[in-house]
Amino acid sequence: MEQLLHYVWKYKLYQPQQLFTTTGNPIEVLDPGIPNSDSGADFFNAKLRIGDILWAGSIEIHDKASDWHRHKHDTNPAYDTVVLHVIAQNDMEVKRTDGTAIPQAILPVPEQVRENINWLLRRDQPVPCLLGIQGIPTVYIHAWMDALLSERLERKTSDVLRLLEWTENDWNEVFYISLTRSFGFGINNDAFEQLARSLSFRCIQKQRGSQTQVEALFFGQAGMLAEEKSCHYYRLLQREYNFLARKYDLKPPKSNLFKNLRVRPSGRPHLKIAQLAAIWVKYDTLFSSVLEAGTPGEIKRMFRIEPSEYWKTHYNFDSAPVEKDTQISDSSISILLINTVIPIFMAYSQVKNIPEYSMKALRLLEAIAPERNSITALFERADIVCRNAADSQSLIQLKREYCEKKKCLYCRIGFRLLKRGLQEG
Repeated sequence: MEQLLHYVWKYKLYQPQQLFTTTGNPIEVLDPGIPNSDSGADFFNAKLRIGDILWAGSIEIHDKASDWHRHKHDTNPAYDTVVLHVIAQNDMEVKRTDGTAIPQAILPVPEQVRENINWLLRRDQPVPCLLGIQGIPTVYIHAWMDALLSERLERKTSDVLRLLEWTENDWNEVFYISLTRSFGFGINNDAFEQLARSLSFRCIQKQRGSQTQVEALFFGQAGMLAEEKSCHYYRLLQREYNFLARKYDLKPPKSNLFKNLRVRPSGRPHLKIAQLAAIWVKYDTLFSSVLEAGTPGEIKRMFRIEPSEYWKTHYNFDSAPVEKDTQISDSSISILLINTVIPIFMAYSQVKNIPEYSMKALRLLEAIAPERNSITALFERADIVCRNAADSQSLIQLKREYCEKKKCLYCRIGFRLLKRGLQEG
């Protein structure tokens, strides 16, 4: 209930003429104040008129008036600036630390708003408001998608910055770990990242003159060379890894962390590791090459690489030879760019204070075809069609951070629906 009161107060979704103090004085809200995410009252710098007196100060919101005492606000000087206590239930009088009474008001939440919020939050649907989205003007949808994209890029940029701190500002190592994680393609992301963190990029650089040794390092450190097999190529990699493990004092994981269940043959971790190894055999410092690339097409071409001969006919060490296309697919390249290159560009732009790279990241997003998945398909039912990867990333952010977490009160689409319901009521 308290969350609802916050929302209704912030956006003034009540009927102003119905707002009175518990003692009967009319209240005119000139400014509801600025939401406070730190300690202290819920809103500060509010301005309102109670009766004939103009007040400026803070607003505190609780479900019950007695919550004021339960939270010990009556003994905390930080709450002495409160000029109105907004509540749903009035079960006692509240006072400041000096004993002066604080005006209280029971916030009149319109029944239409209450019903709409309950309908949104309690519907057992992936996107409760899906059918209602069609009635919202496109300009509002696009503005919200722009904001969602900013949120998603900010979160991914923060991930890169934390990794940069962990690597002591080694951008090549950051790129290596980020790219390796992306080769997990969702289901194996954590396993691939653990692989990269256990195998230094410098080890790969020192052995990149031999594709066999680079593969041996990756497969061995992934725990995929620990068994006895009759395959000649497997035994070769095994011997190379045993030598390199002693040379670099490597410790493989105790068990295989990679998932194969419900993964298509072209997405099996063995093949992905072989493709990853081929990239680092070809490029000494791929990060520098990506930074210097002039166009999105040039960046994409850097990832169009085939693995070694063995992996052109195998999905893993146990599969029978079969001719197949083992080049990294265009859709996979798009995912690698979205999850690695673009966040790296954004972080590099921020750290180095070079706006060119953030613009480069946005241009790259707009040049990549939209992702096709269950989330984008869901929103297509509401006539939201993705034009590019920027749009699909926005919808992924909306679904995961708002719809799945039932944060309808913080979603602009939810707000429009609530506002429309109030106006119609």
